[in-house]
Amino acid sequence: MMSSRHPLFILVWITTCLLSKTTTANTSDVEGKDEEEPHPDPNEEDYSGMIYVGRMDDDGRRAGFHVDNGVKYIFGTGFDETHKEIEEKDLHHERYGPHSGHDVPDRAHGKTREQVLHEKRRGELDLSKGPKPFGWFEEHPLDGGCVPPKVVRVDPFFIDEAPVTNKEYGKFVRATYYETEAEKFGWSFVLSSFLPNADELESAEVDPEAEDWVAVTEAYWRNPEGPGTSYKYRESHPVTHVSHRDAAEYCKWTGKRLPGEREWEAAARAGQYGPANRTLYVWGEDPTIEASKEHANLWGEGDFPWENRGEDGWRATSPVKSFKPNAYGLYDMTGNVWEWVRGGKHKNRIVRGGSYVDSYDGSFNHAATLGARATLHGTTTTGNVGFRCVKSPQKRVEYHYVYEGEEEGGAQLVMEDADGKKYSQQQKSGRGDFDDDDDDDDEFDEDFVHDPTKPRPDERRGRKKVVKPRTLNSDEL
Repeated sequence: MMSSRHPLFILVWITTCLLSKTTTANTSDVEGKDEEEPHPDPNEEDYSGMIYVGRMDDDGRRAGFHVDNGVKYIFGTGFDETHKEIEEKDLHHERYGPHSGHDVPDRAHGKTREQVLHEKRRGELDLSKGPKPFGWFEEHPLDGGCVPPKVVRVDPFFIDEAPVTNKEYGKFVRATYYETEAEKFGWSFVLSSFLPNADELESAEVDPEAEDWVAVTEAYWRNPEGPGTSYKYRESHPVTHVSHRDAAEYCKWTGKRLPGEREWEAAARAGQYGPANRTLYVWGEDPTIEASKEHANLWGEGDFPWENRGEDGWRATSPVKSFKPNAYGLYDMTGNVWEWVRGGKHKNRIVRGGSYVDSYDGSFNHAATLGARATLHGTTTTGNVGFRCVKSPQKRVEYHYVYEGEEEGGAQLVMEDADGKKYSQQQKSGRGDFDDDDDDDDEFDEDFVHDPTKPRPDERRGRKKVVKPRTLNSDEL
């Protein structure tokens, strides 16, 4: 006689199995979360010659990554006074609510999360002057800064306290045998009043957009004004005659990178982030050479490009750290040399900060304000453009699982052509890198009960544990 079981008994048995597996899965999930490593403490991380820029707590210590430790400030030109209409509450960092760890900050102004996200992504569209192309940047005519000023946010970072010098760049060249683009092209731009031989002006080619800059054969970072000149007595001066790529290669060699434009301005403003304490210049609001000469290497009151009276003690580049630093301890954030930053297109790379050929009021060249900005072709090399590097703080390594047949994020080969177009190709791994997510369950076994939290045996795929790629969402050019 065939044995049989009561249907109620079978139902209770199935329910018990499901609850047991669910409890085990939840327990393992909790254990996985408990075992997740915490973020490194940014207070224990320092680099020689670099300054930390990020949010500080009430005790003056660096805020950790368990909170929003970035910097929010008003980005853009100082000549446009609409920044005074921005309220201090727009610069707050607080998050609130049960999901504050993943919520949008600063939404406590009568708006929902969806409304804030919509505004951040779309902004206010002004089509009165026609549609704008992607990456459009409205510039102020005096300093080239963003118009109108707006509130932006950047993650914490470390930045070099001064521009890279000739001596530092020389170490890089000797160690890697690197050849700058000025050397490859065989010429670079030199200010007309600095030419060793004035007769060269009669036959020299000039920049059509800046006729005071002359293309000098064999001028590069070792020979700043061409043959017969040398950097030897200028080893502590900022390196010049370097292109955007030359600068990026040096930063990569040192384990750093070029700063983002918003990172650079956050460092330059040095805590002057709100409408109440925001200043036009690094030294304050006084537009006179008497006020600027102790803080920045600028041209002064002489006629450009032939008369530089040297009120600040220098007629061309000056040694780094010759002038007073800003409130963060950073030198030459205004004047001396323009500095390459990340962003822009190949034909319009961005430089920030002004140089020794600029004025404090914009009467000629750019006004050397904290919002000073210009664009150059990425291959441009000239005697008044240098750079400095930044480095991101360490974060914990996070992992996730990638299943066979899915795209694996993180590893990409990105190539850029001469026109600035980028092409990316995903790098995939072979089948041998995947583990079979298999067990001894057999769906044809009369005692088999399928766990809905797991794929069916006929749907299982191999998977492997990989480092979760970090994604930085930015609307910088």
